[in-house]
Amino acid sequence: MGPAPISTAFLLASLLAVALLETAAAYMGTRVHLPRLWLIAGTRTAQMLAVMILAVIQAGGPHVLGLDKKTMLPGLGKGLGWSVGFAAVAGVLFLGLFMAGQDPLMLVRSPLPDRADQRILFFLVGGMVAPVAEEVVFRGLIFGYLRRWGLPTALLVSTALFAALHLPAIPVTQIVGGVVFAVAYHTGGSLMVPIVIHMLGNLAIFTLSLPWFQ
Repeated sequence: MGPAPISTAFLLASLLAVALLETAAAYMGTRVHLPRLWLIAGTRTAQMLAVMILAVIQAGGPHVLGLDKKTMLPGLGKGLGWSVGFAAVAGVLFLGLFMAGQDPLMLVRSPLPDRADQRILFFLVGGMVAPVAEEVVFRGLIFGYLRRWGLPTALLVSTALFAALHLPAIPVTQIVGGVVFAVAYHTGGSLMVPIVIHMLGNLAIFTLSLPWFQ
C-alpha cells in the first residue's frame, strides 16, 4: 500500500514551492539566454529538492513520498520487472499495428535535437532528471495525498494532472504512463518502482526516435 498518508500542509507547501520555481524558471527564460534543456534540468532538480527538503522538515523524511532505504533495492527490482512486462505488451501491440499496415513508431516518436551533444543532454534530462522529479511530485506527493479517497480517485486525478503538464500535444503516452506509474507505485510500495519504469520508458522512446529508426 505504500507510505503513510501525506498531510495537507505538506502537500500545499510542496505545490507552492513547485509552482514558484516553475514561475521563476519561466521568467528566467525570458530574461536570460539559457539553453532550454539546461533550464528544464535546473528547474526539475530544484523542484525535486524542494519537495524532498519539505518532506524532511514537515514529514520527518522522504519515506512519506515512498522513498525509504529499506524499499529502495526491492523497488528497483520491481521496477525492472514492470519495465520488462510493459515492454513485452508494447511489443505485441506494435507488432499488431505493423501487421495492420500502420507505423507504430509514430505513436511514440519524440522530436530530438539535431546536434549530438544536445541529444546526449536530451537523454540525460528527459530520461533521468525529469522522470525522477515528476515521480516525486505526481506519484509521491499528489497521488500519495489523494490515495486517502481511494485508488480510482488518486489514479484519475494524478494522471490527469500529469497529462496536462504535457499539453498542447495529445498526451497519449503520458495518460497510459500515468496509469501504469500510479498502479506500480500503489502495488509496489516504493516510489523507486515508477521511477525506474518512467526512466526506462522515456529512454526507450527517445532511442526509438533516433534517425536510424525513421
